[in-house]
Amino acid sequence: MREWNRLGLNKAERMERGAALAQGKVVPPARIGELLAQVIESGDRVCIEGNNQKQADFLASALAGLDPAVVNDLHIVQSVLALPSHLDVFETGVASRLDFSFSGQQSARLARLLSAGQLRIGAIHTYLELFGRYFTDLTPRVSLVCAAAADAQGNLYTGGNTEDTPVIVEATAFRRGIVIAQVNEIVDHVPRVDIPGDWVDFVVQSPRPHYIEPLFTRDPAQISEIQVLMAMMAIKGIYAEYGVKRLNHGIGFDTAAIELLLPTYAESLGLRGKIATHWALNPHPALIPAIEAGFVESVHSFGSELGMEEYIRARPDVFFTGPDGSMRSNRALSQTAGLYACDMFIGSTLQIDLQGNSSTATLGRVSGFGGAPNMGSDARGRRHGTETWLRAGREAGTGTMPRGRKLVVQMVETFREHMAPAFVEKLDAWELAETAGLDLPPVMIYGDDVTHILTEEGIANLLLCQNEQEREQAIRGVAGYTPVGLARDKAMVENLRDRGVIRRPADLGVDPRDATRDLLAARSMKDLVHASGGLYDPPARFRSW
Repeated sequence: MREWNRLGLNKAERMERGAALAQGKVVPPARIGELLAQVIESGDRVCIEGNNQKQADFLASALAGLDPAVVNDLHIVQSVLALPSHLDVFETGVASRLDFSFSGQQSARLARLLSAGQLRIGAIHTYLELFGRYFTDLTPRVSLVCAAAADAQGNLYTGGNTEDTPVIVEATAFRRGIVIAQVNEIVDHVPRVDIPGDWVDFVVQSPRPHYIEPLFTRDPAQISEIQVLMAMMAIKGIYAEYGVKRLNHGIGFDTAAIELLLPTYAESLGLRGKIATHWALNPHPALIPAIEAGFVESVHSFGSELGMEEYIRARPDVFFTGPDGSMRSNRALSQTAGLYACDMFIGSTLQIDLQGNSSTATLGRVSGFGGAPNMGSDARGRRHGTETWLRAGREAGTGTMPRGRKLVVQMVETFREHMAPAFVEKLDAWELAETAGLDLPPVMIYGDDVTHILTEEGIANLLLCQNEQEREQAIRGVAGYTPVGLARDKAMVENLRDRGVIRRPADLGVDPRDATRDLLAARSMKDLVHASGGLYDPPARFRSW
């Protein structure tokens, strides 16, 4: 007769082995390696909470320190590879397979390990895609998560950086998996129950607070005048023209410049209340002046940002906060808001080809793409209308059945660092797919989702292109002095400009001579602190005073 509770029985066996190492649910930090060796079995699928910002770093190091003769061939599923320990597990032989979304600073090392055959990549996912697979065919057997605090019953308080925790824990706990949480402190009563204790099997107080990366902080002092010019074009040529109110910004100095021009340049155009009111966005410090100027009505966040805690606590009308004043972030829900509820995504990339496909995966770097493919895609299941969405749909000419279109803007300087051209005939992603054995080239945003490309040369409105040839020439027309740009058909590009498909700064009424840093609402980190009324407390690395 078939046994219908094999997962539950197996969990009970693991829990019995681990129980001797804990007092109730609380495990001494010195014994965490022993616990992992008892409850993790070779071949398990293990999720390490590696987010954009907070990291289960103590547990990740303990996992990497296991004896590969005892535990090996693990399948790691994790959204972000942020720390060296996230890849140490492959070098030591504890793990062999990986499914992930983004690798950031570990991208070069990941490429080397892949080339050396020390790991296999199942797929590079978007965040929502990976979270979805946690509930289908990539459910973790053991998950290692982190929180700000726990009580003896295992109730978790995540504070501002909830991020991926609810998705990971729910998928694991309700398929009879084991959930282990590292916390900064164990308290009698948590300020807020973010994860119920009966979903959590063990907790351990880390010897030090879990690491948090200030990923979204950009020093205004590093914003260039070219970025100011591009921000002016974005505000006047896209935000104002489409009346964009619900949006997401990608990470970078390009979008930070837009945020810092809202209280100055956008205000001078009479756009307060007409654009940029509702955001799916981490609490960017660069957004502080726009919030204080009354541009921003609400911000729902994927995660928090170091130093913004007290500012968020003091602005509950803007941010989603709990009774204790701390923010409640949620990556899965904010990704969903970005996919279905936002009318525009604007962000940068490393390479764009002649069809408008973009990728951050280049030779020697397997960086992934995180949430950008969700933000930067036209949600075909959307059914509610806004004027922004409907206008873009009319420009796209969607046929006899009317529907809207999400604005997806790729904002890049024509040459990136080390004078590498941002525009290429063929993405490196093709070669990367072949060398890594991937099913598909790791494209971040597909060209048929991209509606506008913005460079220092101007804006190409791809919605207005009537065929693939026009689309290619529109892209070449804003590619500047890159080889792609120099190969443009000059007569065709001028015709596209006459039709408004391509618009130069002058066509928008933007004078490059006005694009100075004086337009920035904050020109230094200290200016951001001042704009916040002293509530913003930048991390030490961003302080020059």
